[in-house]
Amino acid sequence: MKNTKLFAYLQLTRPANVITAIADIWAGFAIAGAWDYMATNWIYGDQQFWWNLLWLSLSTIGLYAGGVAFNDVADADLDAIERPERPIPSGRASKKTAFWMSSLLLVFGVICAFQVNPTAGFLAIAVAACAVLYDYWGKHQRILGPINMGLCRSGNLLLGIGVAPEVLEKIWPVGLLPLIYVAAITMISRGEVHGKNRKALFAGGAMYASIFVAIFGLAYLESPGYLQVIPFLALLGYMIFPPLAKAIRTQEPKFIGKSVKAAVISLIIVNAALASAFSGWPIGIVVLLLLPISLWLAKKFAVT
Repeated sequence: MKNTKLFAYLQLTRPANVITAIADIWAGFAIAGAWDYMATNWIYGDQQFWWNLLWLSLSTIGLYAGGVAFNDVADADLDAIERPERPIPSGRASKKTAFWMSSLLLVFGVICAFQVNPTAGFLAIAVAACAVLYDYWGKHQRILGPINMGLCRSGNLLLGIGVAPEVLEKIWPVGLLPLIYVAAITMISRGEVHGKNRKALFAGGAMYASIFVAIFGLAYLESPGYLQVIPFLALLGYMIFPPLAKAIRTQEPKFIGKSVKAAVISLIIVNAALASAFSGWPIGIVVLLLLPISLWLAKKFAVT
């Protein structure tokens, strides 16, 4: 299968990462109160909830897959030197075809979002624009690059909250959490090729720690059962800090890459913790069910 054209183009979309983007949407629904509403009205069979969840899940699939595939299109020449095994420089995928595939995926993502409401549609446009901006410009900026990448993920969480525009107007600052987390991953990932980025690793670790404090604080403010978020935060810590500690100790690209991979997959746990903070641990578990799917796909497809 790995020699087929289809597999090569699937590699460009980073399927394991796409699952983490779906988790953004599901957590956004929790923050918006949509899961709580569905639990209250399930007996009436609220089909609109499921349609909205489907449309925005499809939207983020298109946006994320299109954005990361564009990244390989933009990096084709550099990858030919540093990562010649990747689909485009290896010749397994055409740069032109990848460009059109990426473009269509982004358009698909925007169209799906507009099926929910105009707010979601315009948020999808913003996410697509941030993704392309990062692919062609942001990644080359030392300070603005991580912020640019963080805005992509922040917009994705807000896209989920956008199912309820009136809630989005009040709670939009929560989008800072994925921005900080992904900005930290982006900083750390710069050592994947050459290593030796101890300062960035320590800074990333500090940013990770701030996420723990923020999520626990939100749980405390939003729910009397705020302690239920602790198991999710414990799992998150188990996933991201041991690989990061090893990367700091060794300064080797291989271990920095493993730290980045663990942090990317753990975005699902971040979202599960957020869902638990706003809608209770059962919804957190629902989001967490995406984790084994992402881990399985990570064995088949590269994450970084």
